[in-house]
Amino acid sequence: QVHLVESGGGLVQPGGSLRLSCVASGGIFGNYATGWFRQAPGKGREFVAVIAWNGGTTYHADSVKGRFTISRDNDKNTLYLQMNNLKPEDTAVYYCAAGLRLVTTLAYDYWGQGTQVTVSS
Repeated sequence: QVHLVESGGGLVQPGGSLRLSCVASGGIFGNYATGWFRQAPGKGREFVAVIAWNGGTTYHADSVKGRFTISRDNDKNTLYLQMNNLKPEDTAVYYCAAGLRLVTTLAYDYWGQGTQVTVSS
């Protein structure tokens, strides 16, 4: 059983930056593919970015390419999402996830509780 805890969300102005973190416990973090997903009010949860167990492969949604970067530090059991040039449409609850397969769907075994990101002036 892997326990995931996100942090780093908050209120930021358009054009600003945030870095989200997700700390894992209860399992061997390096065994899992991990990713970030988000859910805006009234919408379904959507793929943002995923990364392979060793960091060698990443995928980013078209809507965030060039602005967001996913990374991980297996020694620290931590997943990151660097978000730059934030836009109001990035406002959502951001969730980290872990699973045995690297996919861009919601088919992950473990999920965090989410952290709110609000982009507004």
